[in-house]
Amino acid sequence: MNYVTQVHESIQSIEKTQWNALLSCQSEPTPFMRHEYLNALETSLSAVKDTGWQSHFVTLTANNTLLAACPLYLKSHSYGEYVFDWAWAQAYERHGLAYYPKALVAVPFTPVPGARLLAQSDALRVELLKEVLRLCESWHISSLHLLFTSPQDQVATQALGLMARQTVQFHWQNPHSPSVLTFDDFLMTLNQDKRKKIRQERNKVLQAGVTFTAIEGQNMTEPDWDFFYRCYSQTYYEHGNAPYLSRAFFQQQASLMPQNWILFKAHQGGEDMACSLIGLERHPVTQTPTVAYGRYWGATRRVDCLHFEACYYQPLSWCIEHGVERFEGGAQGEHKMARALLPVSTHSAHWLAHPSFASAVENFLEREGLGMNEYLEHLKSRNPIKVKP
Repeated sequence: MNYVTQVHESIQSIEKTQWNALLSCQSEPTPFMRHEYLNALETSLSAVKDTGWQSHFVTLTANNTLLAACPLYLKSHSYGEYVFDWAWAQAYERHGLAYYPKALVAVPFTPVPGARLLAQSDALRVELLKEVLRLCESWHISSLHLLFTSPQDQVATQALGLMARQTVQFHWQNPHSPSVLTFDDFLMTLNQDKRKKIRQERNKVLQAGVTFTAIEGQNMTEPDWDFFYRCYSQTYYEHGNAPYLSRAFFQQQASLMPQNWILFKAHQGGEDMACSLIGLERHPVTQTPTVAYGRYWGATRRVDCLHFEACYYQPLSWCIEHGVERFEGGAQGEHKMARALLPVSTHSAHWLAHPSFASAVENFLEREGLGMNEYLEHLKSRNPIKVKP
């Protein structure tokens, strides 16, 4: 097929409806790959060259129709990625070689698995990746990394010989059982010790006089968003870092993608004191929520077990009530297993230009992969779900 390859420094030069239509026909679309979300990262100055994310959106078009596209960022650091390659960068530095800038096909600050290489067919997905690799070679880039890829993406990366890497996240899958209609029903599916622990944790929050309100994004007011951002930024500052995302970014979410968010806001003594913001994927026709994504949280006061209540129990209860298929708890965190979020594999793919380093990384990833498989088996042996007789 004849197509034209273009590189766009801004997603604003790509037609929004065409980008989103292409995303919607992928096997694993997420709201975080929507044109509005990526554009908000750019225009709010959250993911731009000055913050180490220089964008180069790659497209394949024919007759003014978008056939394939992906976000491509040149990175001057490895922050905000959640697939760690610091050791690789240090090895380059020890040998007097430049690891940065490197190239990244990913959603900035968003460790949510899903489609990265958007394409109308598997063949076009491979062609898109070929074009990205050609760009990296022509720009003399040290490496290319595709993070939190979908199975469709993985087929393309394997076809072109990229190195595969596996990591672990923890997700809750809705059993869609008629016997699981409430949070208490859900608790009865767990082992007794896990069920007891969750009830104890929830009781601590209840005894502290904390209550919650769930507010879907279209009903969130500007003061709601202001309070959320106060909590969100405070969490970063408490860990010695500035927040990745600006208030302007969330202002755009409020105006352009409100249907993709829900806020769980905690109250104590008549005052707001904590919240968690959860992302939502909705069915394209019915607009019912299908997937929930744990994203951000923060608190202005300390209450024992408040984090678990705000980030897991309140969202899980809402997901059960609304028939949500899956709740993804975010990056890392074995402690999530005690809350019935079970381990799943997530995948990335990597290409290194330097042959010797590519060989060394390939050997490392082979060893790491064996260890990761053993780790997954160990985690699965600790399944908190009761074994049915």
